[in-house]
Amino acid sequence: MKTVRILLVDDHEVVRLGLTTLLEDVPGVSLVGEAGSGQEALQACDSLEPDLVILDIRLPDQSGVEVCRQINARWPRIKVIILTSYVSENLIAETILAGAAGYVRKQVGNEELLRAIEAVRNDEALLDPQTTRRLLERMRRTESHVEAQAFRYLSRRELEVLLLVSQGRNNREIAKLLAVSEKTVRNHVSSLLEKLNLSNRVELATYAVKHHLATYLSEDTSP
Repeated sequence: MKTVRILLVDDHEVVRLGLTTLLEDVPGVSLVGEAGSGQEALQACDSLEPDLVILDIRLPDQSGVEVCRQINARWPRIKVIILTSYVSENLIAETILAGAAGYVRKQVGNEELLRAIEAVRNDEALLDPQTTRRLLERMRRTESHVEAQAFRYLSRRELEVLLLVSQGRNNREIAKLLAVSEKTVRNHVSSLLEKLNLSNRVELATYAVKHHLATYLSEDTSP
């Protein structure tokens, strides 16, 4: 059985004592250290090289999410489980984007934490499918909002011209496809450059791809 080296991070000594009591007799688990702040946690990760950090989301010097983000950036092989008293879609998104393997609610008792440790040991996901689906839907809504903001000053016709520019079409081809004159196309291109503060067609094409214009237009026209 693979032994999991665990670092406990919580600013309350009584919580760390309770976790130590819970985990010290669990087969395949080795408690290698404790920390009471974010800075202490980072120092312990550097010196102790744990496999897993059980990390409280509330710490005296910085948030657990920020500590998780730093751990993931500096030691990507170290897994992090966030301990939290509450769960929301915002929190789930923040912890996953910070690189956490998952989270455990403090209120549910010890069994969920033990299952989470076992999942990490087996390289399994800690988030259930329903939670994952809600998170992906939320992130998709956020991305759609960002895309809408990127194109908020453009008319429908300008969006169509921008899409065709991003496909490498020249003015003559665009004019034919949209049944307008080349002069009208040139005017639209000039307007796009001005509104988006860009310099040339290459930058226009890059902007369109970066902000997923094709997807934005398809969703905008869907019933």
